Amino acid sequence: MATQQTDCRHFLTLLDLSLDEARALIARATELKRMRAAGQDFKPLAGRTLAMIFEKSSTRTRVSFEAGMVQLGGHALFLSPRDTQLGRGEPIEDSARVISRMVDAVMIRTFEQTTVEVFAAHSRVPVINGLTDRCHPCQMLADLQTFHEHRGDIRGKRVAWIGDGNNMCHSFMEAAQLFDFELRVACPEGFDPDSDLLDACGGRCTILRDPREAAEGAHLIATDVWASMGQEEEKERRKAAFASYQVTDAIMDQAGADAIFMHCLPAHRGEEVAASVIDGPRSVVWDEAENRLHAQKALLEFLIPH
Repeated sequence: MATQQTDCRHFLTLLDLSLDEARALIARATELKRMRAAGQDFKPLAGRTLAMIFEKSSTRTRVSFEAGMVQLGGHALFLSPRDTQLGRGEPIEDSARVISRMVDAVMIRTFEQTTVEVFAAHSRVPVINGLTDRCHPCQMLADLQTFHEHRGDIRGKRVAWIGDGNNMCHSFMEAAQLFDFELRVACPEGFDPDSDLLDACGGRCTILRDPREAAEGAHLIATDVWASMGQEEEKERRKAAFASYQVTDAIMDQAGADAIFMHCLPAHRGEEVAASVIDGPRSVVWDEAENRLHAQKALLEFLIPH
């Protein structure tokens, strides 16, 4: 993690948490979910403000963080490059110094991992990575919560990632390190995840070219869109390269009998996943999406002093 000016905690990758902290956050997220369902009023962050900086558009990240802060008694500010000096070339360091004097935490959804690292290095308050091209740790917390709610402890289980070696794949690789599960990544040549993360995984992660082989005996199968934000011009090339990597019922049948399917959304039915899978009984994507709210409420409660 980048050097910090204060002793506040940041959440820039999943590995900014210890295993005990990550497990505690997942348990707390499930408890906050129960409390919300029961209509229990809980506002530990009254008077606190979260600044949300979006350089990439979003549905789930914005709604979950904004609703989460309100439910915890706080307030969330939406900031886009069009609305701030960030879009007019103000140095990240200067924006961090100013914004962090006025709010209690900052969430950033952007392209480069260095953006969140530099911002955190000059921030007085906790900084949360809402997504970068490198990783998506908030989504990973929700995925881990969802697996735990449906299938229990993920330690020692087999997870198959089928598709692009992208930011979600990277976060699954970090989760495999932290939670000690086996990860099989099936992707075409030229679309592998970053080699430094693969090296850090040790023997926990295997790269394969055959999605059926990756899915064999898996407890969880996950995928993502073939062309992420910023890769639209590559869409047709990627569509051809990934044509045999669609998660179909046949792929799911290769997995364990109680295997579940996840997708961070938005999904393109008929491309990376068949409609019969994402809309079928083995899919937990709607619980997964909802859990963004609960996992991030647990994270905000953990990071923001109150």
